[in-house]
Amino acid sequence: MSAPTTDRPASAPAPLSQLPPGSGLRRFKNRSATVVLTGAMVLAMVPLFLIIFEVLNRGIGVVNLGFFTETEPPPRRDGGGYAAGFIGTLYIMALAILMSIPFGIATAVYVVEYGPNRLTASIRFFTDVMTGIPSIFVGLFVYGLLVIGWGGLGFGTFVGAVAIGVMMLPIVTRSAEEMLRLVPDEMRNASYGLGARKWQTIMRTVLPAAAPGLTTGSMLAIARGIGETAPLMLTAFGSGLIVTAFQGEPQGSVPLQLYRGAAQPFEAGIDRAWGAALCLFALVLVFTVAARWIGSRASIGK
Repeated sequence: MSAPTTDRPASAPAPLSQLPPGSGLRRFKNRSATVVLTGAMVLAMVPLFLIIFEVLNRGIGVVNLGFFTETEPPPRRDGGGYAAGFIGTLYIMALAILMSIPFGIATAVYVVEYGPNRLTASIRFFTDVMTGIPSIFVGLFVYGLLVIGWGGLGFGTFVGAVAIGVMMLPIVTRSAEEMLRLVPDEMRNASYGLGARKWQTIMRTVLPAAAPGLTTGSMLAIARGIGETAPLMLTAFGSGLIVTAFQGEPQGSVPLQLYRGAAQPFEAGIDRAWGAALCLFALVLVFTVAARWIGSRASIGK
């Protein structure tokens, strides 16, 4: 006598009456956790959306072509722009990038390819410590070391770039270290098997393989440095005029002009500060999104 058959496919879920004891409770816990986590995510994003809305609402009417090409007028006067700040920020960031990114990547190469040893352990420890140091301490350190120390270089572009470079350096180093560790050892061994020396393996195999990740980490470090204010208050000092001097004259930057514009009581100056806030937000967003995009493309390529 053949066994009775049912129309239910073998892969179909069992009816609720046939589920093991406790399945309903597990399903309830799962849905509850999903609701709680979703609510927490929404609550965490509410301040972000409020900030974005306020910055867009207050700053969009100020930003125009003249905002990037004209210097800042007296606080009471309408119009004008932050040309001095944009040029100063570009100048400072260009020098900071040259100081921090090559040195940070070289440090990561040493830690990964020539470690572990006592020196690499010390480098990793101090890099972690530097990542958590408040930016005002970095500005104070550079102020005491270069602005009033070592013959007194004074305020200027170079010392401002040093402060920003110090802020960027641990980010570049740590991200580059992680990316270099992701390069498979098989690629290194294959290069050695073909007769390449260690430096040739690093330059022609390891660094090209890690290039997308190195680029991502560098862009995130730039996004961090471009919005820093506290270190520049003690180093670049700020200027409302376009300054091309390498060192010896106070240099302007968008964060400094934004801070000083928001601190004064006149509506025109405050409006320009909102415009600068929108520009800074856009710059940081562009670098962050570009870094994520490069990272995702690199993951797809693998």
